[in-house]
Amino acid sequence: MSDLAFAEMPNQAGFFGEYGGQFVPEPLKEIMNQINQAYEEICQCDEFKTELASLFADYVGRPSPIFHAKRLSEQLGGAQIYLKREDLNHTGAHKINHCLGEALLAKYMGKTKVIAETGAGQHGVALATACALVGIPCEIHMGQVDIEKEHPNVVKMRVLGCTIVPVTRGTATLKDAVDSAFEEYLKDPHNFIYAIGSVVGPHPFPKMVRDFQAIIGKEAKQQFTQRFNQLPDYVTACVGGGSNAIGMFSAFLEHPEVKLVGVEPAGKGLDTDQHSATLTLGKPSTLHGMACYVLEDEQGQPLPVHSIASGLDYPGVGPQHSYLKDHGRVTYDSVTDQECLDAFMRLSRVEGIIPALESAHAVAWAIRIAPSLDPEQRILVNLSGRGDKDADYVANLLGLA
Repeated sequence: MSDLAFAEMPNQAGFFGEYGGQFVPEPLKEIMNQINQAYEEICQCDEFKTELASLFADYVGRPSPIFHAKRLSEQLGGAQIYLKREDLNHTGAHKINHCLGEALLAKYMGKTKVIAETGAGQHGVALATACALVGIPCEIHMGQVDIEKEHPNVVKMRVLGCTIVPVTRGTATLKDAVDSAFEEYLKDPHNFIYAIGSVVGPHPFPKMVRDFQAIIGKEAKQQFTQRFNQLPDYVTACVGGGSNAIGMFSAFLEHPEVKLVGVEPAGKGLDTDQHSATLTLGKPSTLHGMACYVLEDEQGQPLPVHSIASGLDYPGVGPQHSYLKDHGRVTYDSVTDQECLDAFMRLSRVEGIIPALESAHAVAWAIRIAPSLDPEQRILVNLSGRGDKDADYVANLLGLA
């Protein structure tokens, strides 16, 4: 594929090919365009760039290191597995990267409240943290199922001072939390800002969140080159909405020798209705203000979805991922709940690293593929978050509590 396929994306209307855009009412388009203008302005501001870089270094703890999972690699045979340790960031995941950017943008625009959704709670914790740092009220909408499942993160959000709105409608999970948060935002879009938690939603959010998350790939590319004088053979990351994956992939898109693999949740099996494999089994449609792949029924309504990982159970996906799938630059595979659990426990007991269930999907894919590759080859996994939030849930599930 020509390198030009990835240049200057999205276009001015917010499209990655046929995906993205602003599928929202006309008055809201004006608001979105104001956010885009403010974002473009601060990106040119030296003061903003200096402040964000300083926070990445001194507050988040960047750069996050790359760790060679030697014992795991030895057990598996074949390719060597390396982990980009986003789990070591302040708040425990990659989410803080874009939350700091969004909070600073809200401050720049003079907004009076930041609203967001969260699934696994990592975006909620990161945004509550960023809002506490800049002094802006924060309101997080979270499905009741996820509130009960991710109790440690709920407690953290409350300690940080944000308001949590339980969502009991529908499946009471991430999609419903997005709907609820968006409704609250529409009550006063001039004074509120909706800080979307992934590379989804209407333009400019897929672009903005990607740009803030691109620090992952930039660091990883530099670190790998310095260490090995070459790039990894494979780069993989889990995909729900797709922020950690696009953040990692962005630095490698122009290097066709690097195979990029996004890992979706196959849940209880692709042959069941209990999965969230949007790019694998979905089709192009619209959802939450964007054109993207969607899992939907015959009436065009989003399907109920499932994943053991609360942060991945979303019936849509980022528009750039949809574009990359169609053009074949990224391969999208899937991992079941059981494979995810096995990887969660194996990484914990072999390397002493407890991964988030979301991240364990990418680890599971690496465990699956490594034995079939040569020992000289290297797989880089984006370990997007730590598993503190999931430890009680997994312990109860496996009878370890």
